[in-house]
Amino acid sequence: MTSNSNQSTVTLLQKIEQLKVLVIGDLMIDAYLYGTVHRISPEAPVPIVQIESKENRLGGAANVALNCKALGANVTIAGLVGEDEAAKEMRKLLATHDIAAQLLMTDVDRPTTIKTRVLSRQQQLFRMDEEHFSMLPLNIEHQFIDGLLKYIQIEKPDVVIFEDYDKGCLNPHIIQKVSEHAKRVGSLVTVDPKFNNFHAYKGVDIFKPNLKEVCDAYKLVYNRYPMEVLSTAATRIKEELEANLILITLSEQGVFVQEGEESTIIPGRKRNIADVSGAGDTVIAVASLVYAVTKDSKLTAQLANVAGGMVCEYAGVVPIDKTLWQQEIESFFENK
Repeated sequence: MTSNSNQSTVTLLQKIEQLKVLVIGDLMIDAYLYGTVHRISPEAPVPIVQIESKENRLGGAANVALNCKALGANVTIAGLVGEDEAAKEMRKLLATHDIAAQLLMTDVDRPTTIKTRVLSRQQQLFRMDEEHFSMLPLNIEHQFIDGLLKYIQIEKPDVVIFEDYDKGCLNPHIIQKVSEHAKRVGSLVTVDPKFNNFHAYKGVDIFKPNLKEVCDAYKLVYNRYPMEVLSTAATRIKEELEANLILITLSEQGVFVQEGEESTIIPGRKRNIADVSGAGDTVIAVASLVYAVTKDSKLTAQLANVAGGMVCEYAGVVPIDKTLWQQEIESFFENK
């Protein structure tokens, strides 16, 4: 390690630790049931799993918030929960990780989103989802917007991240009102979109879909990530949404990055992939924080790409490990 690379890393992390971040979107609990299979059920041709342990983790927008917190930022989360035991667990998990939750809204007519995975010997046997996709009732939508606008006006967060999983928390009206107000107070606005609201995110600083999402949105056909398809997608995004920095994640192939007329693919590093769940959450979190303190698009893509690959080496949804990420980016700075 050289002193210059160490200093660059320390400076970057120190700047990230000064950031105030607001994450808005679809929260969920990722629940894990671990057990052992000894026999097949006599009732149906399915394995009987003897459950030995259980674990709940923050997922969706809450995992984005957790990744930001893991790198030292000051984080507030905004989203929906139901009036149920899962909501109590969500608040408990957020409190445990020191993520401010005063902007959570309760909708008594929907459950808190839970994705429950049953695993045996590190293999996922099946997943059960408890969720509701309906849009917000108008009274809750208005309260949600009012709370967000007041928070942004008073706190003036450095970064506002939209994490959209198409679960009903976000709609074009919320997106427009909040993003416009955030831009007015000088916040960086970044987005990890899904299909329903893909075309609603206009004028954001970072727009980070994955390849399937852009191909679905613009009805493009891809094969092994050709540069022509990626360039076409980026051009369409730029023309329609006027995004400043476009990142298109390509799974193990890396990430496509375009700012202005400049575009390239940052290749992924070789990893022992255990689970890709939550990698996109990590990428948007890290990209948002790095870009906020550097305004360097290529560096943002490179360091977010490293982080996304790292979390894929672990089973289940996990946040970035700050110490390990620091070690990897020190190596990056050495070779820059």
